[in-house]
Amino acid sequence: MNIVELSTGKSFPIEILPLESRDYKSLTKKRYFFNWKDEKEQEIYKLVIKGDNDILGLISFEIISEEWRIHIRLLTVSEENKGKNKKFDKIAGNLICYVSKIAVIEFAERACISLKPKTAIYQHYMDKYLMNITGPLLSLEVPEILTIIKEYENDY
Repeated sequence: MNIVELSTGKSFPIEILPLESRDYKSLTKKRYFFNWKDEKEQEIYKLVIKGDNDILGLISFEIISEEWRIHIRLLTVSEENKGKNKKFDKIAGNLICYVSKIAVIEFAERACISLKPKTAIYQHYMDKYLMNITGPLLSLEVPEILTIIKEYENDY
């Protein structure tokens, strides 16, 4: 898995790791848009470039076993990686891919991930990540979930 520096086209290998308690001191609302301390009871993972500690993206989620689903509670990229002038691309996609892989491991062909994005980016999630409207949520199921995994896992 990698991200791409848009100014150079250079790819950087990434790691997605559990958020550590010492990371919270660097998670400002200005750079990461949410108060991540509110998510401490959830699964939270960070995306970093291999060999670097700078957190470029974060995801929190909960596994809802009785619905064969993982619900993404929060997903964000750092301020400098948002919008048209972002530094790196593929941060959010890699985080979605990571959760998708967990869903497949947990639920096999019944795997599903869901999220409730801000209204302004609903269409973006549908277009870029193949998500479908399911009531108030967007979701991704098999076979589209496998398409996302293949796209982000095999992007060397």
